[in-house]
Amino acid sequence: MSDILVLYYSRFGATEALAREVCQGIDRVDGCSARLRTVPAVSTVTDAVEAEIPDSGPPFATKDDLKESDGLIMGSPTRFGNMAAPLKYFIDGTGSEWMSGTLSGKPAGVFTSTSSLHGGQETTLVTMALPLIHHGMLFVGIPYTEAALSTTTTGGSPYGAGHVTWNRDSARLAEEEVSLARALGKRVAEFSVRLNPKD
Repeated sequence: MSDILVLYYSRFGATEALAREVCQGIDRVDGCSARLRTVPAVSTVTDAVEAEIPDSGPPFATKDDLKESDGLIMGSPTRFGNMAAPLKYFIDGTGSEWMSGTLSGKPAGVFTSTSSLHGGQETTLVTMALPLIHHGMLFVGIPYTEAALSTTTTGGSPYGAGHVTWNRDSARLAEEEVSLARALGKRVAEFSVRLNPKD
């Protein structure tokens, strides 16, 4: 089985909802399974520590998740056109994985959520892609052959899947957002199968 890591940070549930749809796309590809992981919040108090295991939701990611995965799809809410600090903190701690080439040659994708249409989705997707490219990953976007990319009036772009909450229930995704999130998961999973055929 190809194991695709879906790594995300979510504060209010919108990015988590998108992550779960990405997992649906991965799980629909024969020979692939999604590994859903999150990261702990970053505290402004230097001695504050999160519990090893979250009270609810998926487990916190470890460096082993990166090593054991055959691909990575990373998601974050936007923070002024960039990824949120907790996800950046995790990625910033992967220097030894960069040096050893842990992620090199594996497919990668990105997704994000904003509260408004012009909330920095595309810049967030691009800034999340940059460290993955530095790791030697093969960036996979969403092509316009996905019909929902041409009809969406909410989230989604060629750079990755997206969700716009419009300040409503954060976890309520539009039909096109679901379609594009699943398409992203499926594409990364399919690339993983092609790159690593398991006989």
